Amino acid sequence: MRRLPPIGRRQAVGLLGGSFDPPHAGHVQVTQTALRRLGLDRVWWLVSPGNPLKTRGPAPLPQRMAAARAILRGHPRVQVTDIEVRLGTRYTAETLTRLRRLAPGLRLVWIMGSDNLLQFHRWHDWQRIMRMVPVCVVARPGARLAARFAPAARAFRHAQLNESEARALARRKPPAWVVLNMPLNPLSSTALRHALSAE
Repeated sequence: MRRLPPIGRRQAVGLLGGSFDPPHAGHVQVTQTALRRLGLDRVWWLVSPGNPLKTRGPAPLPQRMAAARAILRGHPRVQVTDIEVRLGTRYTAETLTRLRRLAPGLRLVWIMGSDNLLQFHRWHDWQRIMRMVPVCVVARPGARLAARFAPAARAFRHAQLNESEARALARRKPPAWVVLNMPLNPLSSTALRHALSAE
């Protein structure tokens, strides 16, 4: 069983994790921004079997994987994966630990929206995540300013890069993180689910 997508040695790979329930244009915009401004070789979408912080279970994994591939329309540098299922990991810190063992030559970057930074201190082993891989935080509607004062942002303020240094992030020794501002896309998976359920 192949556990990882095809990769080249020493590539810089961004990891965008989440339920993708459903995937939407905001996910694509975040991915394209990270690819361009961080100088990444690839981005992997880590479609999770479930989010430990959410009480409601997501749609079936194959359905979310298919929807993610459809919205990406065969983007050559973005891979939709079920790595957490293949590795048998539940938490991001566990997934990153296993990935670093399986592919020690990769330069991994964790990508998340600023809305996730607000609750990042509630993630399992969140401080270890910050010390394992560089982190890119992409601005999201309603969370751009508040995220600056999130507990995780305050705890690792000393490790924050200027936005102008973003292209060097993948080569930085963690902890290192940067906030990328971009035109805000108001789409979210939660809003889409509510709209679909109302039809």
